[in-house]
Amino acid sequence: MNHATLIAIYSAVIVLGAMAGALVAVLATHERRLVTLLSFAAGAMFGAAFFHMLPEAMRGGGYGVFSLVPLGFLALFLLERYVLVHVCEEPPDFAHHGHGPVGLAAFLGLSAHTLFDGVALASAVTEGVGFMAFLAIAAHKVPSSLSLASILKSEGRSRSAILLYALAFGLMVPVGAGFYFVLDAALRFGRFAPQALAFSAGTFLYIAVSDLLPHVNRHGKEGRGRNIAALAVGVLLMFALTLITPHEH
Repeated sequence: MNHATLIAIYSAVIVLGAMAGALVAVLATHERRLVTLLSFAAGAMFGAAFFHMLPEAMRGGGYGVFSLVPLGFLALFLLERYVLVHVCEEPPDFAHHGHGPVGLAAFLGLSAHTLFDGVALASAVTEGVGFMAFLAIAAHKVPSSLSLASILKSEGRSRSAILLYALAFGLMVPVGAGFYFVLDAALRFGRFAPQALAFSAGTFLYIAVSDLLPHVNRHGKEGRGRNIAALAVGVLLMFALTLITPHEH
């Protein structure tokens, strides 16, 4: 199966996952297990970065690619801290009455992150670890979409509007993947995939450390043991995949 087909399949599943997460918020009054899902997603992103993305980037580009990991981390830090607001900083039952800027800012922040996820997915598929990146991204997108939809719902947005936001949010993955290939073609840089994979690993680590885990710490005190277990399951799942999943080269 060629890279474009794989990316299309992975992107379609991620978009459907984003829509499913939004539907949970639209149809249900509250989703208490969001924090546990976010804890699992953090573990999956840690595992994907350390067990799959970074080793593969090093194999393709040598030790020098590790210099791009902090660049990816800092890029998202600067983008989020000084430009956008990330939805994971709000509790799942965040209440903001009336149509305000919070939902839009959350959408923009999540969409920016999702563009980077699309770049990460494309570079991971190119380097043969696309399935692991797909699992990590999907694990993050479902609860993130649920949280985004919860904020939009608290602002009084209609069901159709919430689902349209979720659809646009999910579609940032294939847009980011397309951006990766356009940039790769424009630069004509033979080792762009390992460089992008290392950069993307830095963005994965930032999302896990700065967005997901602080949210879990603030809002997961009642289910602390369950959340720690979910984090461990996410990490161990990615480690197990290194043993049972062959590369896609």
